[in-house]
Amino acid sequence: MAKPLIPAAKPLFGRAERKAVDRVLRSGMVAQGPQVAAFEQEFGDHFVQGRACVAVNSGTAGQHLGQLAAGVGPGDEVIVPSFTFAATGNSVALTGATPVFVDIEPETYGLDPAAVEKAITKKTKAIMPVHLYGHPARMVELEAIAQKHGLEIYEDAAQAHGASLNGRPVGTWGRFAMFSLYPTKNMTSGEGGMVACDTPELVRAVKLLRNQGQEVQYHNEVIGFNARMTDIHAAIGRVQLTKVDGWTAARQKNAAYLSAGITAVPTPVTAPGAVHVFHQYTVRVADDRDGFVKALREEHGVGSGVYYPIPNHRLPSLAPFAPGLDLPETEKAAREVVSLPVHPSLNRRDLDRIIAAVNAVARAGA
Repeated sequence: MAKPLIPAAKPLFGRAERKAVDRVLRSGMVAQGPQVAAFEQEFGDHFVQGRACVAVNSGTAGQHLGQLAAGVGPGDEVIVPSFTFAATGNSVALTGATPVFVDIEPETYGLDPAAVEKAITKKTKAIMPVHLYGHPARMVELEAIAQKHGLEIYEDAAQAHGASLNGRPVGTWGRFAMFSLYPTKNMTSGEGGMVACDTPELVRAVKLLRNQGQEVQYHNEVIGFNARMTDIHAAIGRVQLTKVDGWTAARQKNAAYLSAGITAVPTPVTAPGAVHVFHQYTVRVADDRDGFVKALREEHGVGSGVYYPIPNHRLPSLAPFAPGLDLPETEKAAREVVSLPVHPSLNRRDLDRIIAAVNAVARAGA
């Protein structure tokens, strides 16, 4: 009999989320309303030291609107990693600006500060690090580079709810930061995003852009979008916000257990001073990664994910921004990374199965 699959990710919804949605539906106020306002306040207090937050309908919308609110547009360049989900590069391109892809440092997959500095031109407006897999990027060095060259920092914190560096939370380093609330993130609102802003002016600009350019109904001040979060989604998010710290602790405990048992492949590194929230637990497989993934699933019932097999600068949609670009660490990571289950639903038996499967498949050469 085949073993039941251990899924790579598993959204967690319970009775409290269902009750919260039911209350909103019974109220009749399902569009953007009091639940959204409360969620924005609570999220800011919980994750970003009270910074004002604006809820939107997706993380990508948050990254796009944040840049528009910050004045990014045609003629500007924004430095980004290529080893990330396409939304990072897309959000820059959607403003009319140019995403400039640079290489990563190999241990924690964040922007390589030396590569960033080499990529700066007169057109560079900002640096946009991604706190990939839940590990903070090298923000101390990136902040120093930004200050030296008069640049802004925009954080892609889509996967990093609760991560920090030297005691400073992600989301508090840049002019704005985007957190995703997609179902597989460390917490979710069902779908959505949150933009943490550093000034009241930026908050107002993002709010205008998410709501057709209007603060007062029918008094449209700018060209805007419909990127609002509903009260239904905010109600789910508010419940999840009360659970996320426990889930994060479970992820960290699971990651530590996996790292203690997996010996056949390189396991994740946490940099000094960093708090890793393990949105993904990512190992490296140097030979036949795809065969490794297939064997884990078919022979051992262990799911996994590859984030990300095609770097942004190789995608047909974004490659025109980077003709002939060579990013060796990015290319190597895209060939080798595999993310294993680390979510809070795992029990000790699941973790032992994952460890045994990874070690067996790796030693057998997939």
